[in-house]
Amino acid sequence: MTFAWLKRYAPRSLYGRAALILLTPVIVIQLVVAIVFIQRHYEDVTEQMSRNVALELRFLADQVDAAPGPAAALTDTAALSGALGIELSLAERRARLADRRRFYDWSGRRVIDTLRAELPDVRWIDLASDDKRVALGMDSPHGTLEIGFPRSRVSASNPHQLLVLMVGVSLLMTVIAFLFLRNQVRPIHRLAQAAEAFGRGRALPYRPSGATEVRLAGQAFLDMRNRIERQIEQRTIMLSGVSHDLRTPLTRLKLGLSMLEPDPDTEDLLGDVRDMEAMLDSFLGFAQLDSLDDPEPVDPAELLETLARGAARAGQNVTVSGTCPTGPVLLRPMAVQRALENLIGNAVRHADRVELSCVVGERAVVFRVEDDGPGIDPAVREEAMKPFTRLDTARGQNRGGNVGLGLSIAIDIARQHGGTLRLETSERMGGLRAELVLAR
Repeated sequence: MTFAWLKRYAPRSLYGRAALILLTPVIVIQLVVAIVFIQRHYEDVTEQMSRNVALELRFLADQVDAAPGPAAALTDTAALSGALGIELSLAERRARLADRRRFYDWSGRRVIDTLRAELPDVRWIDLASDDKRVALGMDSPHGTLEIGFPRSRVSASNPHQLLVLMVGVSLLMTVIAFLFLRNQVRPIHRLAQAAEAFGRGRALPYRPSGATEVRLAGQAFLDMRNRIERQIEQRTIMLSGVSHDLRTPLTRLKLGLSMLEPDPDTEDLLGDVRDMEAMLDSFLGFAQLDSLDDPEPVDPAELLETLARGAARAGQNVTVSGTCPTGPVLLRPMAVQRALENLIGNAVRHADRVELSCVVGERAVVFRVEDDGPGIDPAVREEAMKPFTRLDTARGQNRGGNVGLGLSIAIDIARQHGGTLRLETSERMGGLRAELVLAR
């Protein structure tokens, strides 16, 4: 697009863009009025008034030229010049002087041009010494005829009054428009806050307000949020019920097997029962995923150290690498710990050595779990994070009682914190690097 480069300089917020849309036509209208009306209209008026005065000055100059002497020239023209409000005096002939006007005197340029065009004998014109009067000198047989008259005779008394009035009214109306604009943008901002909070697992109180379109969008958001909450509730109830109902027959089966004579077949059956119990625990963990604890200040370094000590007690080679920044970060500790435990469990299942680290930024906290295992093929990493997905590769999730919910639970927890889960290749250890990104 021809104007695509303008997007780099356009405001990002709706308030800024609306303000730009509001101010642009106001400024353009002011420029058009200032150039077309003030400049052209007032210049035309000034030219016409200057020509009228030039006729009077030419008549007076002719009377002075016809007089026999300087004293007679001033006496003969005194009555007429007084009636016209024009001051006349004779001085010794001087060298031609440069015309003078102030740089911001727009109409003064037209006054000088018109008087010089109508009065060829003019030697100098002075509009700068006194901005309320016009002074000029003309050649005459008796010396230099110095003439003075009010500036209002050749130009409008307040040529910039319309411009000042226009700018003042425009500023007033702009302030009023900004106040109304802020009231219109506030409901959109509240809707964005409610949507962002819901994306992070919190349901802020929200009531649609503002313009009709904003109310419709707000009501659509509420309907969507209610549908999602109902679906989550139904999923939780279903999985909880299934997991709970299956525990009773599994307990009876485990009890019956424990009463049999120990032999390899019995041990295999007991192992299958334990795997099924582990699967049920995974189902319950997935079902209770939305019952997160409340956010509270958590030290990321202390959290990683706690996880590493717990893994060491279980005989797993899990260490904390690097220097994790200390200091509290607002997180849901139980949910984040569950997500990291899933990532650590997935790593130790396929690797000999696992390292934990974290990075704390202004907008996000990143927990890293790296291992020296076979990793996951980049082509199937997106598929690996889906619920109930078990891979058939060396990094497969089909060992023990795993049902493919570990990564899914981790990414759901990350999303409810406004973040995500990234699976990449560990350049340092050669295995998988799982990054749990949580928004602050």
